Amino acid sequence: MRVPLPGWTGTLAMKSAAFITVMCCALAALLGILVHVSVTDQTVGQARTLALSRLKDATSAFENGDTLLPGAGVDPTGLPEPLRRLAARGQRGTMVGRHHGRPTMWAAGPADHGRTLAVEVDYSQQARTIAGLDGAILWSSLLAIGATLLVGAFAVTRVTRRLHATARVARRITAGDLDARVDDPLTRDRSRPQDEVAAVAAALDSMASSLQSKLLAEQRFTADVAHELRTPLTGLHAAAELLPPGRPTELVRDRVAALRTLTEDLLEISRLDTGRERLDLDAEHLSAVAERVVRAAGGGAGDGTRVEVVRDVYVETDRRRLERVLGNLVANALRHGRAPVVLTVDGPVVSVRDHGDGYPEYLLAHGPQRFRTEGGATGHGLGLTIALGQAEVLGARLDFANAADGGAVASLTLPQRPPDGGTPEDAGPR
Repeated sequence: MRVPLPGWTGTLAMKSAAFITVMCCALAALLGILVHVSVTDQTVGQARTLALSRLKDATSAFENGDTLLPGAGVDPTGLPEPLRRLAARGQRGTMVGRHHGRPTMWAAGPADHGRTLAVEVDYSQQARTIAGLDGAILWSSLLAIGATLLVGAFAVTRVTRRLHATARVARRITAGDLDARVDDPLTRDRSRPQDEVAAVAAALDSMASSLQSKLLAEQRFTADVAHELRTPLTGLHAAAELLPPGRPTELVRDRVAALRTLTEDLLEISRLDTGRERLDLDAEHLSAVAERVVRAAGGGAGDGTRVEVVRDVYVETDRRRLERVLGNLVANALRHGRAPVVLTVDGPVVSVRDHGDGYPEYLLAHGPQRFRTEGGATGHGLGLTIALGQAEVLGARLDFANAADGGAVASLTLPQRPPDGGTPEDAGPR
């Protein structure tokens, strides 16, 4: 089982800090061990040489019957047992131990009658030297690790800051802001070495520019086609009005009307795509707008279309655009859903619900898409696209969902303040 870790542990900065810390600790430990072993061997070697030299002098004095120097003796107290046994076998050796509470370097060899001749050398200074060296290694290692972490964190933070900036720009592009660019400092100066972050930023900027150019070309093409169709459609509509009554004439007029509606929808979408639409604010009760939309759509109590007011509000918004949004939602519900179609006004939220099969999965996941319908539905898929675009102009939020007991639900949430800073007044139930 994997242990769940906090989200911050997965960041590049934390991973880099952990890697730098581990490598610094490993390097400091390796160097500390090498220095400690080298200095300890040298210090112990010098003390051992001195002890063996004194043991040699003490052995000569003992054999000649002279008085032993201070620090030398036969079977002295405190002599480590391993050295005593070594001397009993007729060999010489040295060993560091403690005598009278202080570090001592012992050297021992055989004497007569199975006794042991030993000398002791004060090892306190050497022990303090090694302890001081170990402390210096520890503190210098901690200082080096801290300094390396600071330098590494600074370097990694610079990289991660640029990566975060690139990610923010990518999210802005995803949200529809095609003017967003990373503009990384390294990409502006080609004479400087280009790292991987600069390459990613340059690729993202290039992709955004290419995408923006293609979308602008498509928008211009759509607008140009719609404008060019307007003139011949006007003549075609006038000519259709001159045809004699009959079924063929009705079919021609119906198709001309559908083509004119499609052309107007394309023109409206092209205007929304440019982002230059401006609001014409007006104030009215939201329930009155909903009732007017139902009447304009040709619905009523006879076909199950109705308005339910939970809490009415007096809104300040662009009435024409609001009616366009609600009208498209009602028309879509009448065309693709089943009765009854209910407009519910609950404060600044207006929901349109039908009792059909609900919205398709692609629409719930990605929103309305132009010229896409499923399940044998008729139409061009522009109504909901226009409703979404006009809602954005109003500063409102349009959400699409399917009811638990069946049917599609579109919810329009108007802003508490209009986009230009006006304040809607809540008038309460009417």
